[in-house]
Amino acid sequence: MQRILVFICATFLVTACSTSKNKKKDKENSPAKYAKTITAEELKEMLYTYASDEYEGRKTGEAGQKKAIEFIKNAYVENKIPSPLGDGDYFQEIPESYFHGGIKASENVLAYIKGSEKPEELIIISAHLDHIGISKSGEINNGADDDGSGTVAVLEIAEAFKAAVNKGYGPKRSILFLHVTGEEIGLFGSRYYADVDPIFPLENTVANLNIDMIGRIDPKHRGNPNYLYLIGSDRLSKELHELSEQVNKEYVNLTFDYKYNKKNDPNRFYYRSDHYNFAKHNIPVIFYFNGTHADYHRPTDTPDKIEYELLAKRTKLIFHTAWELANREERIKVD
Repeated sequence: MQRILVFICATFLVTACSTSKNKKKDKENSPAKYAKTITAEELKEMLYTYASDEYEGRKTGEAGQKKAIEFIKNAYVENKIPSPLGDGDYFQEIPESYFHGGIKASENVLAYIKGSEKPEELIIISAHLDHIGISKSGEINNGADDDGSGTVAVLEIAEAFKAAVNKGYGPKRSILFLHVTGEEIGLFGSRYYADVDPIFPLENTVANLNIDMIGRIDPKHRGNPNYLYLIGSDRLSKELHELSEQVNKEYVNLTFDYKYNKKNDPNRFYYRSDHYNFAKHNIPVIFYFNGTHADYHRPTDTPDKIEYELLAKRTKLIFHTAWELANREERIKVD
């Protein structure tokens, strides 16, 4: 009887230890842990620099835009997130001849986390780095929401994924953090990447999550700011749409507004941001958007008007969605 009791106790201890280790592992591997690295304070600190007068409105090819790409590059270097271009080169050069109307040569900025199990498959998280520059009156268009909010969101998402990598829980699929230029003058940077020089084969690109203006509240939602417009999530993949809804309910619980996703939307937002250059290649996309406001494309789009807690919450949603896309067993299907 004594031997039986010793055996039972030993078995119980082994099981308890194993359960404890599994719980610890599950906690370490939880995306919620790494989402906590995305904070309103860090987003605010970055955006007050990125959307400052020093950057002169980040017009494509101009001095302020060159400062912007250095800011983005330095953020990746500081977080030890490499570029897929190698040798410390984070810039995909786009020649002046690709543009028109006297626009000077410009650059996309690329950073990359290699997948641990399916490195050939890729999730692209994108935002445009440019804005409209200086008005004829001499006023600087800072573009804090458009698209400073998306730019700093991508940087925070990258930092969250790198925190997981540092703990040994990097994504199974690769992640490309893509900051594109020339959006305001015709989606040039994303078109160059997709049509001219895709660094990774487009057929291996699972999805594009594109972030363009997620720091403000539009007039329609003043009474309920816990929202976000989603555009394109069901256009090419029902599975992507369902995954997006499930992730939101599990982790963030925003109210999704699909008003601008309607095919007869007179604003045609589906065609007006960088995700479209991936969608036209049959790559499933989601475009995250807070809607327009009175400061859209005006010098009054400044960082003091950004809702930073809401920006952080929306950024966490996109991180969780990217995490699920990168770590699920099968890549999402294109309908």
